[in-house]
Amino acid sequence: MVTRSGRPGTGRGGAKFSAMCRAIKTLHNFAPPATDEEILASSVQFVRKLSGFTHPSKANEAAFNRAVADVSHAAHHLLASLVSNAPPRDRAVEAQKARARAQKRYARVENPV
Repeated sequence: MVTRSGRPGTGRGGAKFSAMCRAIKTLHNFAPPATDEEILASSVQFVRKLSGFTHPSKANEAAFNRAVADVSHAAHHLLASLVSNAPPRDRAVEAQKARARAQKRYARVENPV
């Protein structure tokens, strides 16, 4: 679990958890709601992260695809059951904020001497 300070914490049984993978995006409370394609893409990223495979071998392909389908199914149910009192976030505004964060993060420093 990640603590409020953003640092990795300790979960049940002493297991360590770190921050969420940057490639997995928040899908809850957006207008318009998340599409099936966005949920599937998030599911693929999640299964890739868990398995360590970008593309599974032929021997693992069926298990990988089944896991993606199961995660996608669970994500659909989760998003359908979540409630929020906050107004839905605008995708364009959130995308602009993300671009600004990325620009700041990857800004080049000229002659840092």
